[in-house]
Amino acid sequence: MTANPAPDRTSVGKTHFEVLDGLRGTAALLVVAFHIQGIAVLFDASKLALPHAYLAVDFFFALSGFVIGYAYDDRWPRMTTRGFLARRLVRLHPLVILGTVLGLVSYLFDPFAGDKQDASAGLIALAFAAGLLALPSLPLANRLGDSHPLNAPAWTLFQEYIANLAYALLLRRLGLRALASVALLAAIVSAATALTLGSYDTGWGLANFWGAPVRLAYPFVTGLLLYRLGDRLPRLRLGFVTLSIVLALAFAAPVFPAIGALKLNGLYEAACVLILFPAIIVAGRHSHGGPRVVVLCKLAGRLSYPIYITHYPFVYLYMNWIAGRQGPGWLTATVAAALFVFAMLFAGLAHARWDVPIRTRLNRRLPAA
Repeated sequence: MTANPAPDRTSVGKTHFEVLDGLRGTAALLVVAFHIQGIAVLFDASKLALPHAYLAVDFFFALSGFVIGYAYDDRWPRMTTRGFLARRLVRLHPLVILGTVLGLVSYLFDPFAGDKQDASAGLIALAFAAGLLALPSLPLANRLGDSHPLNAPAWTLFQEYIANLAYALLLRRLGLRALASVALLAAIVSAATALTLGSYDTGWGLANFWGAPVRLAYPFVTGLLLYRLGDRLPRLRLGFVTLSIVLALAFAAPVFPAIGALKLNGLYEAACVLILFPAIIVAGRHSHGGPRVVVLCKLAGRLSYPIYITHYPFVYLYMNWIAGRQGPGWLTATVAAALFVFAMLFAGLAHARWDVPIRTRLNRRLPAA
């Protein structure tokens, strides 16, 4: 008989929700696949295999709200706001720095870019300095208008920090009714945005930067609310594999047309963000698996953040390689698959050799809470 693997624990000894950890990994892998395939067609929705996979960001925000509530709600007032923010920086920022360094190297030494990345030293330096702080910067050539031009996914980390600050200063103090009211207001703004634009594909660039807090507010607040509601919610149990398939199918659905003024694609994505993702979190909270599933969830959870925040500099190289060549489709597909595997291996290395050692050292300097 195979013994159950020991559960992962937080720094204060709480066990992780294994299936939710695994689902974070599933979403991260799907969004990496989306970026690798999408960059080859410049994210033309009609050519995407996973046209809704950018909604993984909204799923991450919802998971974050849930996890923040679970990890920190019972630690106030022993923990100060400063102590909370320091812990969040230690948890998130080492990989932000690594992703920015990779982005700089990718921009300066890309062998496939030619003269397409001939930006001034001042702009590159500004982008690098801002990236080290997870801040947006002025655009760089050949970076598709990203607000974080050296590592595009870092825009979500900037929003994560905003959410953490909002939690520390306000959200942690709200009761259930007040929090539900905030979630309802955010849901209205979120749905209106999706129905107006026809999608949630906004917030990642300087031109649509306003969309980032819109996408953040509802999922994060709702995730926090779901944690606090706890056992008052239905005890759904679907399991890691089933919930991963549900996520994949949601991301792989076709792009829906507009019927008159009604943009069905926006309606579909609003249903995913407002209804489906919270339901998945509720089900994942109460779901369990056998030893093999637990091991898979732990591995996926550990890789989820490193692969998300480090893969895109390599995707830029792939983008420029494709742009400069013509050849058989099988070769492009082979390189894409190899890049996906490489991103996973690199994420594992980044987790073990960069993230964990740095966080361990920094955590020793934090006061107990």
